[in-house]
Amino acid sequence: MPFDVLFDEGEPSATDHAAYARYGKLGFPEPPAGRPWIYSNFVQTLDGVASLRGKYASGFHISQSEDDRWLMDLLRAHADAILMGIGTLVEETEMSASRGPVFRIMDESCRGLRRALGRGREKNIFVTAGRAIDLSSYRVFDGEHVDPVVLTTRDGEEKLRKANPDLKAQVVVAGDSLLVDLPLAMRLLRDQLGIRYLLCEGGPTLYGHMSLAGLMDEKFVTVSPVEVGLRIPKEQEPSASEAANPPLYRPTVFDAPGFVKENAPWWRWMSCRKVGNHQFSRYRRVPSSEFRVPS
Repeated sequence: MPFDVLFDEGEPSATDHAAYARYGKLGFPEPPAGRPWIYSNFVQTLDGVASLRGKYASGFHISQSEDDRWLMDLLRAHADAILMGIGTLVEETEMSASRGPVFRIMDESCRGLRRALGRGREKNIFVTAGRAIDLSSYRVFDGEHVDPVVLTTRDGEEKLRKANPDLKAQVVVAGDSLLVDLPLAMRLLRDQLGIRYLLCEGGPTLYGHMSLAGLMDEKFVTVSPVEVGLRIPKEQEPSASEAANPPLYRPTVFDAPGFVKENAPWWRWMSCRKVGNHQFSRYRRVPSSEFRVPS
């Protein structure tokens, strides 16, 4: 279904392609020096929830929208790589009946757009600080449809290689501490992998830490016309991984230590579209040097 464009102050599209007929123009500025231009894509409820948790934890269970799923493909077409936490892969694999998803473009028109933009083969980059994980349990690491990359710490790399003696995925090491050095990681992705445009698809913990580090340039937010509540109701059945310690609350898009009033970032509303009762907005972070408190 065509998107109804309410307003759009974004850049013009870099090329003329049939894929834009459904959405309208979509362009991005040049990336900053030394790292990619980084944008995120999330769906949330009217009350700000990003995941129901339990057996229906994926964003699609909130959006219930094929237009939102298609927009994901359009945004992936513009990205050199997709960035996500390894927990997102584990969670979505648990919900499937197979070895999990491969995060790739499904729409043929968006695949053609990607080729026209010269983005090359799709990449999935998974962030993990020190989780020892058997990569053979996940289909994405077969490398059939995308190039898999693991972004981790020095300690995490050692654990990963011990758990995977025949490791084939590319590994990028950023930091020696317990946490991935995200600013360093973004510089390495630009320098080592040539990534100029990076799409962060979560989860909320990774996004929150990326925002805290000042690394998020833009965010695309789909607001689904449903209200679910932050506190998980007692009748909701937990997933297998939640059974031992069921969570009490559902996450918002930002699930990390927050900001205080003095350093909270502000965002410029760049565009807004609608399909039915779903709202599709784009925001760009306002540099602190340009922000002025309204009088």
